[in-house]
Amino acid sequence: MSRSVRRSLCLLAVIAALVAPGTVAANHSWGGYHWARQANPFTLKLGENLGSVWDPILGTTSSDWSRSTVLDTTIVAGGAKPRNCRPTSGRVEVCNAAYGSTGWLGVAQIWITGGTHITQGTVKVNDTYFATSTYNTTAWRNLVMCQEVGHTLGLDHQDENFNNANLGTCMDYTNDPSTNQHPNQHDYDELQTIYAHLDSTTTIGQAALSTAAPGAASGAASGAWGRQVATSHGGAASTFVRETGRGQSVVTFVVWAR
Repeated sequence: MSRSVRRSLCLLAVIAALVAPGTVAANHSWGGYHWARQANPFTLKLGENLGSVWDPILGTTSSDWSRSTVLDTTIVAGGAKPRNCRPTSGRVEVCNAAYGSTGWLGVAQIWITGGTHITQGTVKVNDTYFATSTYNTTAWRNLVMCQEVGHTLGLDHQDENFNNANLGTCMDYTNDPSTNQHPNQHDYDELQTIYAHLDSTTTIGQAALSTAAPGAASGAASGAWGRQVATSHGGAASTFVRETGRGQSVVTFVVWAR
């Protein structure tokens, strides 16, 4: 994989802690971030703002994550324009567009209130790269879509080493997506842990505190992500925080090419 394409795998997502690159995470929750709900299993809507080539890919991803015992996902009509992919309260908007040479293949963001509760999310996949011969494959599309939607459920990566053996999960970075297109049992077990407790309220379908999506579409300058608050050993990953007001913040996690 070339340096420029490796950089295209930078994934933006909301997390509370970094997993060290090159290690397998025994626990890959994003610091307990989760959708508030009063019963399990709950159903999370995925807004479909996609071209026809992506429709079956999202269908596979939705079916995969719905095998969890604590949640189901269902695909509904999208509520966003693909270019800006504005979030919708209480669900996840999923978009594709030719976003340009941004440096990323896929982006996932979630908005947090009350310290841990997800209120809305977005997933974007970049057709500028998926139109190339390297990435215009079902395997690459499945891996990226599965991983980005997994982030919006509250999952971090299991592994961030591109060069070691595949773990058989889309939450694993790889140079070869052939066996990393779907969740594995560790992902489902982690979702059970994340959603083991119930909440007194719900953020599913509720009014969000903010609908801004700072820097999400272009992914260009780190200034759009707010202030850098952490970087991993060797600079392979960085964390940025941007306060959006009214008790919300967006934390952006960027994995850089080395």
